[in-house]
Amino acid sequence: MKPPIILDRRALLSAALGAVALGVTACAGDDTPQAALALGAPLPDSVPKGTKLVVGDKEHQKAIEFSGEAEKFSFEVEWANISGGPQTLEAFRAKALDIGSVADIPPIHSHWTNIPTKIVASKFRQDPLNHPIYRLGVAPGVTVTTIADIRGKKVAYSPGQAQGALVLRVLHKAGLAKEDVKLVELPSTGDVYATALASHQVDVAPIGGVQVKRYETKYGRDGATTIAHGLRDDPGHLYVPATVLTDPGKAAAIREYVQAWARAWRWREANPDEWIERYYVKDQGLSAEDGKWLVENAGVADIPPSWTEAIARHQETIDLLARETGNKRLDAADLYDRRYESVAAEALATENLR
Repeated sequence: MKPPIILDRRALLSAALGAVALGVTACAGDDTPQAALALGAPLPDSVPKGTKLVVGDKEHQKAIEFSGEAEKFSFEVEWANISGGPQTLEAFRAKALDIGSVADIPPIHSHWTNIPTKIVASKFRQDPLNHPIYRLGVAPGVTVTTIADIRGKKVAYSPGQAQGALVLRVLHKAGLAKEDVKLVELPSTGDVYATALASHQVDVAPIGGVQVKRYETKYGRDGATTIAHGLRDDPGHLYVPATVLTDPGKAAAIREYVQAWARAWRWREANPDEWIERYYVKDQGLSAEDGKWLVENAGVADIPPSWTEAIARHQETIDLLARETGNKRLDAADLYDRRYESVAAEALATENLR
């Protein structure tokens, strides 16, 4: 695996693009300049020789490789050891990344920080309330059995990330204001939240993935618990800087990447034992039991052919965040590049016909 990309913090993206991009651009490794592609213009039919994409999608990268999809690319892919909203946005600022994999908050935050981006692929979970990504972790000895009980508690909060938005949505659902709790700003990476709960730095924190199982197992004997929040928390997106989409070669390569991305999701679901052994056990060092729990908890990926409902839900999140943070209201539809709307679903449909 290539070493992680080192970001140049001084390299910032320019201001938001207009509907029509001017000038010329060239694909990586290709000295022939090409006219910039207008945002919204039809996607090119083919990927020019020499095109390269830098992709930050640490987990699903392995599914793309294990499934054989990576070998089919007509362009070069460089995998970046980057994940999560803050790292991805930092890489976008430095022009060091073409595609990032995140939840629904980073695309909002990117626009609020003057880095226009577009969502090019979206996935959700079938039966999302029974297959949540997060549960609310409760510190040992703290009594919280419903979301209303978080009143007066210290709650972990990460602005600009999915966990932070989930906290605001939970407060809203419980009829509470931010002033009714004490928000403690902490990064949500790794096991930071679980550690903060165990040390009573916070009373409540959204924890996800295998951290849920590990937290309950490790600290349950001390009185630690987790509770369901009862909200959808399942969006997963691929998003790219708007500037990248003005490069016709990259725009075409992104379409091909989205197709492979979708097929690799179905491969994961069709080959759970191999995925658990090769990724969770051998790559991540988890036990087979933990890997099985993660697969079962994730359920089945829903990759819809239309984003209309997703955009409506995204708008609700934007409106809530705008009110709570004082940021400008955005039109959720502006976060999506609908030229790619049906690409992933059509790739799956074509695969099913074979």
